[in-house]
Amino acid sequence: MKKGDCIELFIDGTAFKGKGVGRFEERAVFVKGAMPGDRVSARIIKKKKNFLEAKLLEILSPSSDRISPLCSHAGVCGGCSWQHVPYPKQLEFKRQQVEDHITRIGKCSTPVDDIIGCPTPLYYRNKMEYSFSPRRWLTEQEIRSEEFVDDAGFAAGLHAPGRFDKILDLKECHLQHPISYQILDHVRRFALERDIPAYDTFNKEGFFRHLVIRKSHYTNDLMVVLVSYYEDMNLINTLLESLKQSFPEITTFIYSINDTPSPTAYGRIEHVLLGPGYIRDSIGEFTFNIHPKAFFQTNTQQAEALYEVALKFANLQPDDLVYDLYCGVGTLSLYLSKVATKVVGIELVEEAIENAKKNAQENEINHAYFVKGDMKDTFNETLIAEYGVPTVLVTDPPRAGMHPDVVQQLLDLKTPRIVYVSCDSSTMARDIEKLSSLYKVDAIQPVDMFPQTYHIETVALLTLK
Repeated sequence: MKKGDCIELFIDGTAFKGKGVGRFEERAVFVKGAMPGDRVSARIIKKKKNFLEAKLLEILSPSSDRISPLCSHAGVCGGCSWQHVPYPKQLEFKRQQVEDHITRIGKCSTPVDDIIGCPTPLYYRNKMEYSFSPRRWLTEQEIRSEEFVDDAGFAAGLHAPGRFDKILDLKECHLQHPISYQILDHVRRFALERDIPAYDTFNKEGFFRHLVIRKSHYTNDLMVVLVSYYEDMNLINTLLESLKQSFPEITTFIYSINDTPSPTAYGRIEHVLLGPGYIRDSIGEFTFNIHPKAFFQTNTQQAEALYEVALKFANLQPDDLVYDLYCGVGTLSLYLSKVATKVVGIELVEEAIENAKKNAQENEINHAYFVKGDMKDTFNETLIAEYGVPTVLVTDPPRAGMHPDVVQQLLDLKTPRIVYVSCDSSTMARDIEKLSSLYKVDAIQPVDMFPQTYHIETVALLTLK
């Protein structure tokens, strides 16, 4: 057996990143796009000592659970990799993934609670970043076609998985409110009718680069951000008038110019051409002004569910002093401030810290403090001497988990309760195993923030032995 060989196998489980997993000649085989119950034909694309990775070629016999995806782009687009899986099964697989990580990596026997599902498995995102390109991603059918298929033109949509230069030209999208795709389609037609080119990453020419749409969950606010390579105010004003006529729901429009090679969806120069330049939304009793570059939880409704779990696990008393590590723009810090006497948030990104301070000020919270710094360097005895010894510690690290120095600081500090919020249960399990010498895990609660994908948020409560 070698790379490039085709095999047939039965898929009996799910694995990391939502891949189906089966066995062939005593080795695990990971197949993207397959699900438990499928019998598939696949081509080996990676061969390791203990496992194989294979590309799905054909579903020979579909799982009885498999459903037809709602979106025509499912399977090609990276946005909804699990649309072929019924939502109850998605929740089941995600809980199993957390349980596997906790037991196998974390060496922990604490039962994993039933996952908190999302009431709206579609149209739940409050933000989408679309891109434009003169090169579109070809469909599998087009690639296999014996006739020449031109990939040049004007593509508007999402990046094809793993490609910075190719855009999947969307014909529909069910991640955000339907008005989001309608606005994208309007801008695309505007460009095509006037023969306005998309930005070319290689040749550094063209006009349209990105379209960012933010839709509030609890208000009617709707933000549109258009990013171009160079400034053309007359053209943008014409586009804006066209958008206002078709979409009077738009409450703020921002024109941004990114004349650098950087692929970010935000420009060096910004013009607010309609409305205040931000939208407002809420998490619990707290209201936030969300500016174009500000981070805000992508699923507002489930962010509330996640924060409520964290608050419950923290079991805060009025005299508690809380440290919120990796606090971002302070949304969770403020949520915890409802009970705690003081909350101290720590975050590396300066812009996030400034946003956190503004969020506290706008919500009239004067007992939340925010400190900028790299966690492994900032979370130390000097900081604790200035702000006090925490009685409860909340940590919400990036996907890579906590730095070993931070884990050691937690062990040295011996805070009575730690609430660990994670977007990657495998790295959380690794950190839990390191903390197990002093801490026991009392509860583990998964929360589904991203339906139709394999991503899962998990909250764990650790108490000092």
